[in-house]
Amino acid sequence: MKLSVLSLLAITTAVSAWLPHERNLFGEQPNSVASYLPAGRGRAVKRFTSGYNKIRGVNLGSLFIIEPWMASQEWDSMGCGGTKSEFDCMIKLGQDAGDAAFQKHWGSYIGEQDLDTIKAYGLNTIRVPVGYWMVEDTVWRDSEHFPKGGLAYLDQLVGWAADRNIYVILDLHGAPAAQEPNQPFTGQYAPTAGFFVSWQYDRAYKFLQAMTQRIHTNSAYRTTGMLEVLNEPERNHPDLITSYYATAYAKIRETESQLNVAQGQQLTIQFMDKGWGAGNPVDVIGSKPSVAYDDHRYLKWDTSIEHTKASYIKTSCSDTFGDGGNTPLIVGEWSLSVKDDLERTPDFDPSVQSNKAFYTQWWAAQVSAYEKQLGWVFWSWKTQLGDDWRWSYKQAVEAGIVPKDPNQAAQLAKC
Repeated sequence: MKLSVLSLLAITTAVSAWLPHERNLFGEQPNSVASYLPAGRGRAVKRFTSGYNKIRGVNLGSLFIIEPWMASQEWDSMGCGGTKSEFDCMIKLGQDAGDAAFQKHWGSYIGEQDLDTIKAYGLNTIRVPVGYWMVEDTVWRDSEHFPKGGLAYLDQLVGWAADRNIYVILDLHGAPAAQEPNQPFTGQYAPTAGFFVSWQYDRAYKFLQAMTQRIHTNSAYRTTGMLEVLNEPERNHPDLITSYYATAYAKIRETESQLNVAQGQQLTIQFMDKGWGAGNPVDVIGSKPSVAYDDHRYLKWDTSIEHTKASYIKTSCSDTFGDGGNTPLIVGEWSLSVKDDLERTPDFDPSVQSNKAFYTQWWAAQVSAYEKQLGWVFWSWKTQLGDDWRWSYKQAVEAGIVPKDPNQAAQLAKC
C-alpha cells in the first residue's frame, strides 16, 4: 500500500527510510500526468509520464567535501589556496581557524534558497557526499586533520530537504585513509589508497552505524532513505566485496535491529555497481532486501567510444545498466563534460551558440537512458567554473541548456 505525502509526514514516532517510490514520496508533481484514459461509466484512469516517481537529483558537491578544482573561489576565500585537500588546508590553518573557515563555508555555500530552486527545476533528490570525519570520534586526532562541527550543518540541510519532500542519499565519499590516491574528493590528497585494511574498515563501520542511528532517531532525516557505503573505491581489492561490503551491510542492519526498525522502514543500502570495476556486490549481498546500486557514467573518460557529438548521443541513447544483477540502480554521477582535450575546441566550446543544441540533446539522451532504471543524480548542483555550465545543473538551467521540466527529456533526446 502506498502512503500519501501527508500521511507520511504525519508519522512522528518513527523515521521511515526507503526508496521513494515505495512511499509515493514524490506524488503527482507538475507534468507527471501524461493523460487521462477513459475507463467507462464516465471514469478515467491516469497515465503517468515515464519519469513518474523516478529519482531526479543533483549532488551537493563541495559542500561537506570541497574539491578545489570546482570551487576555487570558495577555496581561496577560506584561506586554503595552494593546498590540495581539506586535510592539507587544516594543517595550514590550524584546528581553530580551520574549524571557523569550514563552518562559515557550511553555513553559506548551500542555503534554503538552493533547495527551493532545486524543487522549482523539477528535481526531487539530493545526494550529499560526506567524509567519515563527520562522525568526529572516528578521527585519529594525533595524525589526522579535519574540520569539526559538520554534523549540525548536515542536520540542518536534511531538515530543509525533508520540509520540501526532497529525498536524500547520504554518501560516504571520503573513507578513512582514502579509498583512491591523489583525489581531493576523499578529503585527503593521499599518495596511496590506505583504506583497504581491516582497521580502516572498522572506522568506516563506526561511521555507518552512527549515521544509521542518527537517521532513525532524528526527525530531520525523515526523507533520508539511502546510505551509500563507499564512493568510487580503487579497483583490485578483492576483500572490498568479501569483507567490507558484506560487513557494512550487516553492521547497518545490526544497528537497525537494535533500534527495532521494521523491515519496511530500513535504510536502502547502496553499493557501487559491477560496472565500476571493483567487484560485484551481488556476490555477497545476493537477494538481501533494501539494496540499491550506483553507476557513475562519465563518457568523457570512456576510452571505448569515439569522442564526437554523434557518438556521445548514440552512446547515451543506447545505454543500458544493471549488469550482474545490479538492480535497482541509480546513475549517481554524470555530467555534460566532454573529453579534456576537446573541452574548448570549436565543436564543444560551451560559449559557442551553435553547440548549445547538442548539449541540450545530450542531456536529454542521458536522462532518458538513466530513467530506464531508478533515475539519476547529476554532478553537481553548483560550481565555480566561470561560463562552463557542463558540471553545474543550476548554471545549465540558467543558460537555457537544461529545461526546468525534466519531462521534456523524452522529446528532446530524439533517440
